Amino acid sequence: MAGPVNPPAAVEGTAGTHPLRVAVIGGGPAGLYAAVLLKRLDPAREITVWERNTPDDTFGFGVVLSDETLGGIEHADPAVHDALQDHFVRWDDIDIVHRGTRQTSTGHGFAALGRKRLLRILHDRCHDLGVDLRPRTEAPPPGELAARHDLVIAADGVHSATRDHYAQVFRPRITSHRCRYIWLAADFAFDAFRFEIAETEHGVMQLHGYPYAPDASTVIVEMREEVWRAAGLDTADEKDSAARCAAIFADALGGRPLRSNRSAWSVFRTVVNEHWSHGNIVLLGDAAHTAHFSIGSGTKLAVEDALALAACLGEHPTLDEALTAYEEERRPVVASTQRAARASLEWFEDLALHVARPPRQFAFDLLTRSRRVTHDNLRLRDARFTGAVEREFGCPPGTPPMFTPFRLRGLTLRNRVVVSPMDLYSATDGVPGDFHLVHLGARALGGAGLVMTEMVCVSPEGRITPGCAGLYTGPQADAWRRITDFVHTRAPGTAIGVQLGHSGRKGSTRLMWEGMDEPLPDGNWPVVAASPLPYRPGSQIPRQLGRAQLTDLRGKFMSAARRAARAGFDLLELHCAHGYLLSGFLSPLTNLRTDAYGGPLANRLRFPLEVFDAVRGVWPEERPMTVRISATDWAEGGTTVEDAVEIARAFTAHGADAVDVSTGQVVAGERPEFGRSYQTPFAERIRHAARVPVIAVGAISSWDDVNSLILAGRTDLCALARPHLYDPQWTLHAAAEQGYQGPGAQWPDPYLAGRRPPRTGRTDAPKPRLTLGT
Repeated sequence: MAGPVNPPAAVEGTAGTHPLRVAVIGGGPAGLYAAVLLKRLDPAREITVWERNTPDDTFGFGVVLSDETLGGIEHADPAVHDALQDHFVRWDDIDIVHRGTRQTSTGHGFAALGRKRLLRILHDRCHDLGVDLRPRTEAPPPGELAARHDLVIAADGVHSATRDHYAQVFRPRITSHRCRYIWLAADFAFDAFRFEIAETEHGVMQLHGYPYAPDASTVIVEMREEVWRAAGLDTADEKDSAARCAAIFADALGGRPLRSNRSAWSVFRTVVNEHWSHGNIVLLGDAAHTAHFSIGSGTKLAVEDALALAACLGEHPTLDEALTAYEEERRPVVASTQRAARASLEWFEDLALHVARPPRQFAFDLLTRSRRVTHDNLRLRDARFTGAVEREFGCPPGTPPMFTPFRLRGLTLRNRVVVSPMDLYSATDGVPGDFHLVHLGARALGGAGLVMTEMVCVSPEGRITPGCAGLYTGPQADAWRRITDFVHTRAPGTAIGVQLGHSGRKGSTRLMWEGMDEPLPDGNWPVVAASPLPYRPGSQIPRQLGRAQLTDLRGKFMSAARRAARAGFDLLELHCAHGYLLSGFLSPLTNLRTDAYGGPLANRLRFPLEVFDAVRGVWPEERPMTVRISATDWAEGGTTVEDAVEIARAFTAHGADAVDVSTGQVVAGERPEFGRSYQTPFAERIRHAARVPVIAVGAISSWDDVNSLILAGRTDLCALARPHLYDPQWTLHAAAEQGYQGPGAQWPDPYLAGRRPPRTGRTDAPKPRLTLGT
């Protein structure tokens, strides 16, 4: 890496957080708008903008800005806002064209203008304010600029040389994705934001198009890398690429040509930095972060960065405090946008998995792909379209998707809500007690279609902690029978399922609130696993299971399943996730065996499938069985989503009725990518690739999320844990909040008076009718 890590200190004479000498590297929207704001806030500032290209050089054609961003611009600089308003093209509709059918959704509210026009407006404003613009001029090295200026703004884009120069400090993480795309333009205006899907002999391709002027539209063509190569576009030059894209999407373009502007096929790169500032140097826009173009966020984020930076510089007494505040303000907003953008780009990467869906569901799935548009707000925008999707899905009139029934073998669930397994660590010698009765009984009364137990262990040594419940004795089965009888008698229509498992190498640990995964201070029992690998430093080293022990364990699972059937459970789930015993066989990070149970995935599946077959053999034929898996280990070299699809296919072939798709908790060094509904894409991939019903889990927190996921076809059931801890009647309250009183959410007779939300204040006050002047 070139250059010093530490930039020189700012020059003398700096007025605290009000830098007078400002250098801006990069003349794109981020750098120019930052210059405008800082100069407008303090005309005495000397601001210089270096840009290596000419003023008209730009990547792409149109720019989309939200009303929220425009509001910030209007407040900060009405002159820029008014100039933008004069050139915006506005529209409300999104058209989705697939297999000859066009679906239109309205009420979305877009505004766009040409990127060159935007740059011209910002250039003119800079000139009016006295900013020193230096086009066609390479900026001096950032360290040199830092020594001569109070503040250096690095707005030099996704390929930022400043970021690379100080990579040891900014610590960028750059991820390249799986699609190729090209920016083109058409000399006519689409009358909506248009998505068009082309299923060609080489694979699926997609067009993203939107107007940015009365007579021009941006057109982005995108496809998977392997499709791009198979179509021969990897050898096509700029002119040929435009011509071939115009031919592929001739219907969308009305036979008109596409034009380019130094357009090239690119791979999108997501940029994340651990730090955004270093001394008096700060990253802005794409230099700090990128978000996929499919949610139209790049220029929006850049403009918002500039607004936040200018505000923080005026609000804090020192530059360090201002730059810290800027990052603290923007980082969560950017992280949220990047999560949405990642979900969107991955949806398009996996477009081939979605194309077989019914037309309206396909369109709904596309519109809600980023999770920012949901069933509820799409219904508010366009009730006609959303109602049509619901009818196509099979929702009876007035029935939200979450309250439609779902059948698994001989069991029909009255709705799509599952109370996820939650370890309670409250059993005595494996016997569930009053706490389990109240916990599971309350949630059954709360309206969920299926209530699941915690992981119920098949042997004393298979417990995670001394407080874990079991099914390895008769008294334990009797205690469970008390709970299932309560659910079936007092909450008719609610099913109750048992999750059977064995802790493996993660056993013999303290209760969660006493130190999760920490060994017991005394009274430890020996632990076993696929391979003798401790879960983390300080954990017990497990004994590798031999053939005799594997046979014995299989028998313990069978005995527990027989007891579960006698105890009255409606469904049985085999726990093959989260690094417990059976999961430990599946992951290449935890299974290092060299016998028939280790090595390739088919071998690693052998013992979990043997256990599944043994349990299925004693579990009543009419009752369903599911299996929970970790679809990724969130660790290099671990289980991949492709592996997870094969695992799901294998269990399905052996008789699994659904796959409960979780992730991680297999190795201690995992790096999960948390976020709202963050595990759902794995469930969706398995559902469509393995053609098996799935249960989605993981940060699904609202009934709107459940409706969205079900209606889009991403999952069949949604399992929620923390929301049910917060509110045992979560499902019934979801029904009340949506005004639903049908068979999918039956209130227990003693609770009928609570079907409507209670009033929280006076609602009969007279409305003001007249305002008198002073």
